[in-house]
Amino acid sequence: LWPWLLASSGLSALVQLVTLPFFPDSPSYLLIQKGNEEACRKAIRKLWGEGDHQAEIDDIMKEKGAMTSTKTLRVLEVIKERSLRWQLYILMTVMTTLQLCGINAIYFYSFEVFHTAKFEEYLIPYVSLGVGLCECLSSILCSTLIDRFGRKVLLWGGYTLMCSVLALLTMTLSLQHRFFWMHYFSVILIFLFVVFYGIGP
Repeated sequence: LWPWLLASSGLSALVQLVTLPFFPDSPSYLLIQKGNEEACRKAIRKLWGEGDHQAEIDDIMKEKGAMTSTKTLRVLEVIKERSLRWQLYILMTVMTTLQLCGINAIYFYSFEVFHTAKFEEYLIPYVSLGVGLCECLSSILCSTLIDRFGRKVLLWGGYTLMCSVLALLTMTLSLQHRFFWMHYFSVILIFLFVVFYGIGP
């Protein structure tokens, strides 16, 4: 089953490859990068239908004016620029914590946890698939929550809940040989960790 699941991603790539030539170019790309207003109008009509789209074109022109007035900085210039220092620190912190949050360890050791929890061998791949599906669904849920609560709340809340779950998971894995029900609690915590990862970071 796994070879078929891995190969299924190629099907969507093939559909995109075949249908991509029939999609119009981005109107903003045509107007800002190419400077072709007629092709931009044609792409807008193809995307949004016939009608007066002058307001959209005016917005793109404003964006073009803003881009021309903004200086493009090189990497070293961005690092040296004092006004961008805090944004750079925040970006580096978020990306570092994202890499070190423990999601890779959870995915790597989840098979062993499921095996220890006495799941049948043929069921473990489906439980692992459920973990991945859980992350997918929580990411979709995040897109609806981010407008309501904001990115900062989701980041802080996600990381706080993930730390709590990892602490509990460490405890349940340490005590799994003393209490038989700890195995199942560990499985629940793995699912919870993945959900909080999808909603937060």
